[in-house]
Amino acid sequence: MDHNASRGLQQFKNSVGIKFQLYNSLFTSLPFHRIEKTGVQLSLLLNHCEEGFKKKQSPEQIIDDFFQRYTMLSSPREQIDVLFRFVQYVERQVVLFDALEDAAFKEVHDINGAGSLKHLESEVLQTGSEEELSEKLKDFAIRLVLTAHPTQFYPGPVLGIIHDLSKALSDNNAQLVNLLLQQLGKTPFFKKQKPTPYDEAVSLVWYLENIFYNAAGRIVTYLKERFPHALSSQNAVINMGFWPGGDRDGNPNVTTETTLKVAAALRSSVLKCYYLDVRKLKRRLTFRGLDVILIELEERLYTNLFIPGHQLDISRDFILEKLQAIRDILVHQHNGLFLNQLDLLINKVQVFGMHFASLDIRQDSDSHGQVLEAIAAKGAGLPTNYAQLSEEEQERLLTQISTPANADSFDDPLVKDTLLSVGAVKTIQQENGELGCHRYIISQCNKARNVLEVYGLFLLGGWKKADMCVDIVPLFETIDDLRHAPDIMRRLYENEDYKSHLRLRRNTQTIMVGFSDGTKDGGYLMANWSIYKAKEELTQVSKEYGIDVVFFDGRGGPPARGGGKTHKFYASMGKNISNKEIQLTIQGQTVSSNFGTIDSAQFNIEQLLNAGITNDLFPRKERLLDDGDVALMQELADEGLKSYQALKEHPLFLPYLSHVSPLKFYAETNIGSRPAKRSANAKLSLKDLRAIPFVGSWSQLKQNVPGYYGVGSSLKELESRGKMGQLKELYRSSLFFKTLIDNCEMAMRKCFFPLTAYLADDPQFGEIWRMIYEEYELTQRYILQLTDKTELMADYPVDQLSIQMRERIVLPLTTIQQYAICVIRKIEAGQHPAEGRESLERLLVRCSFGIINAGRNSA
Repeated sequence: MDHNASRGLQQFKNSVGIKFQLYNSLFTSLPFHRIEKTGVQLSLLLNHCEEGFKKKQSPEQIIDDFFQRYTMLSSPREQIDVLFRFVQYVERQVVLFDALEDAAFKEVHDINGAGSLKHLESEVLQTGSEEELSEKLKDFAIRLVLTAHPTQFYPGPVLGIIHDLSKALSDNNAQLVNLLLQQLGKTPFFKKQKPTPYDEAVSLVWYLENIFYNAAGRIVTYLKERFPHALSSQNAVINMGFWPGGDRDGNPNVTTETTLKVAAALRSSVLKCYYLDVRKLKRRLTFRGLDVILIELEERLYTNLFIPGHQLDISRDFILEKLQAIRDILVHQHNGLFLNQLDLLINKVQVFGMHFASLDIRQDSDSHGQVLEAIAAKGAGLPTNYAQLSEEEQERLLTQISTPANADSFDDPLVKDTLLSVGAVKTIQQENGELGCHRYIISQCNKARNVLEVYGLFLLGGWKKADMCVDIVPLFETIDDLRHAPDIMRRLYENEDYKSHLRLRRNTQTIMVGFSDGTKDGGYLMANWSIYKAKEELTQVSKEYGIDVVFFDGRGGPPARGGGKTHKFYASMGKNISNKEIQLTIQGQTVSSNFGTIDSAQFNIEQLLNAGITNDLFPRKERLLDDGDVALMQELADEGLKSYQALKEHPLFLPYLSHVSPLKFYAETNIGSRPAKRSANAKLSLKDLRAIPFVGSWSQLKQNVPGYYGVGSSLKELESRGKMGQLKELYRSSLFFKTLIDNCEMAMRKCFFPLTAYLADDPQFGEIWRMIYEEYELTQRYILQLTDKTELMADYPVDQLSIQMRERIVLPLTTIQQYAICVIRKIEAGQHPAEGRESLERLLVRCSFGIINAGRNSA
């Protein structure tokens, strides 16, 4: 273990591990109504679970035995009531642990070490690369897109408590910590109703206002101070994106009204931030010549924020013009006093404009097809026989539409909303600026026509070709879609009308690639490798046609959905993959784990910036794959796919997940506004099942199948071909392959098979459980052989300990959840009285919250 890792581990033990034990004991004695002894009883349950699993007892045996040995409770109703109290208590323990980790972030992490901007500055100055940096920063940027994919459950009041608790813990303010823990104990975690898309937007706007606004301002200011000539005023370097309110894919609750309401909320939120900063500046810039300008700016912001019905009469340029005028006076007449505070606000305005975050519109290609056929049936801009025409003829017609369609002439909500949403983009651009809403993303894009369908929809919505300031973004996710993506883009680049549109968009094409459905479709190895190969080929194709391609990665929280050591993936991209920008989704627990505080957000944004910049400025051998490496990776991926497909095609694959995990109950967790599957069909299918409940269910089972399945089988097969030596060399020499394995280790570290070992001899599911367990054991054995390590995640001791502690906190919840699932299965089989089933189902759902929240460090 190197010095930094050792220092970080010791700091974590002191600032998180020991403090958790201290404050948890304080928590245990808090006198809450009906839970006076819950903390003590929960400690007993935790020990009982650990001992029970060592004895190979089932969750049902463990819980039943606990009640017999440690309580006088005999009625099922009383027992379930106690289990509910345990769940509520553990939820709050997880919050305490979150807050402790947040408070200790700067002590545990090397803020100025490898991957930081300070480290980048040192490298640039040592190598004399200032000119190369200036050239890179002319158009390089990162875009973090906050999505409507909530894989973590914390209501707004709890987020606020975590924030305040972190500060109190950091300040060692024991009295305030005590008060906040009491507040936490009485604050409800459970939402009886699903959040609306607007509710989701509001919860993420909190992060924009309190975290990203300050972190991005700090970073841009640092870069301008250290490299004053490197940053162009036309390039913000950091951009924020936003999906809640714009993401319609599979979510009938998102309407045009929602989209406009969210855009207005983003605008008013950023104006509020500017208004508060201007008021702070007024307290310092009390000098002659500045008061009139500051008062005018403050009044204009106030009027636009707080006077109902006021016509918008403020713009990014107006604010910057006033701030620049103040700056000129300050520099020339007042010795630049408090100039750093003024520059910080100027930098924030340049980054966030009037939009705060760009609102993306997203819908799936099938919906577009339905809309266009309905429009054609009325002869509104398309011929009535449109659906019967060849694909080539449809493509031609879609680019030649000259008559707009009237949304009010359609009764179908899908058709009406699609046309209105296209018009809403123009409205948002007028009010928030072009960056307010300028991208339309197409899910399940598998043809060039799917892109041209959106082009046609904008024409039907009244847009003129010459004024269509919108980027149309295809999303490729499945293994087949990724394989066909280069041919799809080649066909688009050769379409004359689309070529003209790209010229209007500065010959830049954004392409989104998604991990989640890729791992669901092809398993961990093939999904990651397919994306890598697709990016290489799409870069080459785009270069052939003179197009700058920008990749937008759909990444989730856990490694199975593209999360994990994200910045290392970007650092591992070689010169054959476009590095014009880094764009990625930030979803679920990734928001709070990587961007929950200003310090952690700044650290992780810097890591991404550093990865993108150093890839071009300092290309290194470990970022390149030669022909032999590529062939080896392809062999691995092919074998991994075979192994995963054998599992996926097992007739009990979905029934297993449906009956022994909380999958059936995911929609009832009320953590998101979107349904758990795309189709309303009663029958469950893998295609319709969304990646979040798919991956989340495996995670709550503590089996994490999408994060490793097939890795062990593929390594074993290649060893049998005499290639283990080559694989070890690839692991040592390739940052891409090492990061792939690192993330796999993280997924495995969060597995706990004793929880479900009772299924090993189950007459229905025993075979599939053993398949999964044997692959896990095989993968662990071969990864340790590959890495020459003695335990998983040995290179990341802090993360390793954090996971270990979180998994121990949550062990009673996973046990209680499996207990509820076992009893419900018996009720369904007629082997147990049906009384209390509803309470068991609610208990199962409530367990999900704590288990999900405890997994925040999967990001």
